[in-house]
Amino acid sequence: MPSRPYIVGNWKMNGTRAMLTEARAVGRVAARYPGVAVALAPPFTLIHAMAENVQDIAVGAQDCHVAASGAHTGDVSAPMIWDAGARFTIVGHSERRAKGGLGHGEDDATVRAKAEAALAAELSVIVCVGETEAERDAGKAEKIVASQLAGSLPPLESIGTRLSVAYEPVWAIGTGRVPSVEDVGAMHRAIRERLLEIYGEEGRGVRILYGGSVNAGNAGELLAADEVGGALVGGASLTADSFGAIIYAAQLLLESRRG
Repeated sequence: MPSRPYIVGNWKMNGTRAMLTEARAVGRVAARYPGVAVALAPPFTLIHAMAENVQDIAVGAQDCHVAASGAHTGDVSAPMIWDAGARFTIVGHSERRAKGGLGHGEDDATVRAKAEAALAAELSVIVCVGETEAERDAGKAEKIVASQLAGSLPPLESIGTRLSVAYEPVWAIGTGRVPSVEDVGAMHRAIRERLLEIYGEEGRGVRILYGGSVNAGNAGELLAADEVGGALVGGASLTADSFGAIIYAAQLLLESRRG
């Protein structure tokens, strides 16, 4: 597992140019803790401005289309994202996979196609997986996540060092509910086993992030769980104060492990 923690903020559908002030402040925090890899994924409208104005963090996108160009009104392709200044994208977030309501109903094949398109455009990729509350209560959490991994991950020859996986239990996203550290560790171990089955020894180099109501108060213990290589942070990434506290927790953990 890569030793450098990867702390990624997903701004979702939040942010105007006024919030570049917060992003610049995050960059200053990241500069103080170079042992931690820090990234922000703003809405498409802010990618270029953030990439131009913020130092010491990676800037990415929250999604991309499977096609490089064409008649896809309202969509944004991976090459366009790269051109705007992004260097990674998130794909398969539960809010994209969700069926009904305001979800997009994306299946594993779509997520995989998006990941492949992003990698072809030289972007790094974070592939999200996670179970619903009903699936966990039915004892199917690991089975569901294993199936999502099998269907969503790009082929070995395309990933290089540019793939991360984010485990985000759907029932914990934005709810304030968080699984126990033991449950997080168990799922991350299961994901690592599956990565090794899919990619062989190359699977050891894939970071596994935890996402789901991560905040300053719980980041330290969640990041310390087995096989957790970082965090995908939602609402707590919208201000430099709260996101910076998570970055600092990652730095403290890194220092403790170095002894």
